[in-house]
Amino acid sequence: MSKSTPADLATAFRSFDRRRGEAVEAAEGASVDGLLSDLDRHIAAAATLVGGAPSASGVADALNAKAAENWDDATLDAVRDHATAAGTALRRITEAGQNSDDE
Repeated sequence: MSKSTPADLATAFRSFDRRRGEAVEAAEGASVDGLLSDLDRHIAAAATLVGGAPSASGVADALNAKAAENWDDATLDAVRDHATAAGTALRRITEAGQNSDDE
């Protein structure tokens, strides 16, 4: 399986703000502050790696601003890891709401 490109990662980061809103809405009533902090921490770390503004859209903009061939593998691997972790946090936020409905 091939690794995601900078453009793929930019698309993922662009989706995080929308997905965050959806996850928080789905988690209504559940305690998700820690998970939101985890999400924000991964986005901020990715922003630092790519030299972008500390937001999901800032990461996406920075990824798109540089030609794909100019990214080094280590940086992209680290950004991928943060994107994966952010996605996991988003899923856990959504699940927190579903789990609180079961109680």
